[in-house]
Amino acid sequence: MSWIGGKKSMRELIVSLFPLYYERYIEVFGGGGWVLFHKPPGNDFEVYNDFNSLLVNLYRCVRDQYEELQNELKYVLNSREDFDEVKAVLDKAYVENDVKRAACFYQLIRYSYASGLTSFGSQPHDIRSNFPIIEQAHRRLAKVVIENKDFEKLIRQYDRPVSFFYLDPPYFDTEKYYKNVGEGGFQKEDHIRLRDTLLGIEGKFLLSYNDCEYIRELYDAPGITIESYNRINNIKQRYDNGAQFSEILIANYDMHERERDGLGQMNLFDINNEFNKEEISL
Repeated sequence: MSWIGGKKSMRELIVSLFPLYYERYIEVFGGGGWVLFHKPPGNDFEVYNDFNSLLVNLYRCVRDQYEELQNELKYVLNSREDFDEVKAVLDKAYVENDVKRAACFYQLIRYSYASGLTSFGSQPHDIRSNFPIIEQAHRRLAKVVIENKDFEKLIRQYDRPVSFFYLDPPYFDTEKYYKNVGEGGFQKEDHIRLRDTLLGIEGKFLLSYNDCEYIRELYDAPGITIESYNRINNIKQRYDNGAQFSEILIANYDMHERERDGLGQMNLFDINNEFNKEEISL
């Protein structure tokens, strides 16, 4: 599903840069789950985490109660009034049932303008057409641990020499666009706290960020590699065709060890399993 900072356009590159060996995969800022769903399922222990409790509740319901969730989603929002009513119910915490709360939240994502959760998008969409995708996501999440923790607590809990963390935090100086990332939002102090936590772990990490001088200086440390990549800027693309957005990937290991070992991008995505054949995203 569309989500602020989602990695739809970069998911294949990111997965191709995963380390050769790890036993634990932990996605610290899970968001829309684009990387997790694109990652071929294996024998590794997988964790999805996000601080947004509504998002986490949705994914837990997809994993554990997808049929009940689909039943709650059978009603189509046909007007701005319907959308505003669902939003008011969710905003005032009237929904005590987990499944109903997940259904309201998912409806707001699917029917809001640019998935911003605030205004009706006015685009015709029968949400029931997403039922096969929800079922696929249910199967993919079957053995995934879904957490709702602060990033530092989560990293310290799951850190082992065999752990691999993928992190896509709120980008520096764009924190205002991220909803429900913690009391007071994601502050400059949190970027520093994240850096300090990562530089002290036993495992490996791969970190996505916007390319800016502050973040480059923050991670200018021994054993840390920084590489830059460009992608299409989806926001500016509407009025500036071909506009690019510069991002960096930061790691504490050799990001190209798969390529050097002969397990390049082509071979990595040629794995024969049903989840690699069909795109899964809510």
